[in-house]
Amino acid sequence: MGKVWVITKKIFSVSLVFNALLTIGCISGILAGFYWYYHDWHPFSPYLISGNLFWVAIAAAVINIFPSAGLGRSLHTGRFLFHHYFYGFIVLFFSIAYIVFFTPISLLTIFLVNDTSVQVNVGRFFILGGLTLVLDDLPDVHTKLDLGLNWLKCKVGQGARFVSVGQLVAGAVSLYVFVAVTLSVYTTHEYITVANLLLIGTLFITSITSFIFVRRQVWQKIAH
Repeated sequence: MGKVWVITKKIFSVSLVFNALLTIGCISGILAGFYWYYHDWHPFSPYLISGNLFWVAIAAAVINIFPSAGLGRSLHTGRFLFHHYFYGFIVLFFSIAYIVFFTPISLLTIFLVNDTSVQVNVGRFFILGGLTLVLDDLPDVHTKLDLGLNWLKCKVGQGARFVSVGQLVAGAVSLYVFVAVTLSVYTTHEYITVANLLLIGTLFITSITSFIFVRRQVWQKIAH
């Protein structure tokens, strides 16, 4: 039973990292449209006062990655032949090859273009999946990376209260963006798409996760 709980917690940890990356991926396309593709476009108006607030949601997702990965990093789940990051790099390699040779989208703009075809979304999914495995096992990639992360952890621990306040604010803004997008989708049937529903789900998880991490004072404990 203990082993099942450890594996479950590890899966939960990896899922949170994946959600953070998915949030960033979903928002990237919206920001590309907001700044470059659509002139004078106000996404999800009138409920969302500015598309610039998506940057704050990205910040919330980025801040969530480290403690999300930390949830499972201390667990002894073992490994099958190789570390997780090895499989992550393998997934990334084949995902990149798939995108380059089998999709009409450039690798550099894979998350920036408005293309909801199955083949493009498959490429996006596995890119994010590979990155998730690498980030989950990042300290084991190289000893210098491990030392760098430990140094960063100590520095963050020194400013834990500031980071917690930033995470709380970013989480609150993300929650507002979630409500605004939800209301916009609810009142405008044309906005009911898989991409927007996915965005709603990831924003909700990102904002709630931010609040939970602040409530548990993870940044105050992270340097210990």
